[in-house]
Amino acid sequence: MTGYANAKVQTDMGLLSIDMRSVNSRFLDLSFRASEEIRFLEPKFREIISGKIARGKMECRLNLVDSGLSADTALNEEALNKLMALQTQVLKTDPSATALRVADILNYPGIVAAPVPDPEVFAKQVLTGFEQCLAAFNESRQREGAALAQVLLKYCTQIEDLVNTLRPKIPEILQAQKDKLTERLEEALGTTLADGAQITKEEVNERIRQEITLYGIKLDVNEEMERLCTHVKEVRRTLDRGGPVGRKLDFLMQELNREANTLGSKAVSISMTDTSVNLKLVIESMREQIQNLE
Repeated sequence: MTGYANAKVQTDMGLLSIDMRSVNSRFLDLSFRASEEIRFLEPKFREIISGKIARGKMECRLNLVDSGLSADTALNEEALNKLMALQTQVLKTDPSATALRVADILNYPGIVAAPVPDPEVFAKQVLTGFEQCLAAFNESRQREGAALAQVLLKYCTQIEDLVNTLRPKIPEILQAQKDKLTERLEEALGTTLADGAQITKEEVNERIRQEITLYGIKLDVNEEMERLCTHVKEVRRTLDRGGPVGRKLDFLMQELNREANTLGSKAVSISMTDTSVNLKLVIESMREQIQNLE
């Protein structure tokens, strides 16, 4: 499922910017880009995400920017005095040398004494900000999931409409096929009687009845239509229940597609063929959208 969130967290080592984004994927695929100071927390980041997210190709970027001087930053006067003394000696030796600028002095190692952050406190600050960003990320995914659920429910209605449109036509379609088959069998078996075969008219009629019955059973698609409607009801229940539903809906799409294919294989009229094709188009559209759900 797609999602995005951003957060900024002030830590003892500077300002931490966190970006989370994800795109569609059937499985959970994590990638991290983090400043060197926080790479040691990557296993913990993965643990936190895996506990709350099941699907998606997710990218996390964590960038730590030094916020500069803090209230506890102090000047190391002893180191400064030594540096100034060395500068004086250099200038005496080489009058053409240029004196150090203030920025050069402050950037010289050891001149500015900055407090050393507590690693445990820093880690807690980072993880707190990370979890806050992840919560906002999941909220964005939930909003998208709710919108996608409404799209899927519309597709469910389309499937039910297709089935309900075809259902009243089935008896007429089957009767037309039975009449056509009866006519052909009577013609074929009537020729056999005319040729003097050792078979009675009653036996011919019984054979025709058996063939028509078997043919009707093969063409009956009532079970397929009932299963289609049953699977659609299960899709609705799954969406209403909420939570991680992607894998179950994937399975239901396979079942819906199987019934649509069976309906197509039994088709003996344009209406049945068109219904089968349209059902598969709707199911495929649902399948594509379900890839966006966890």
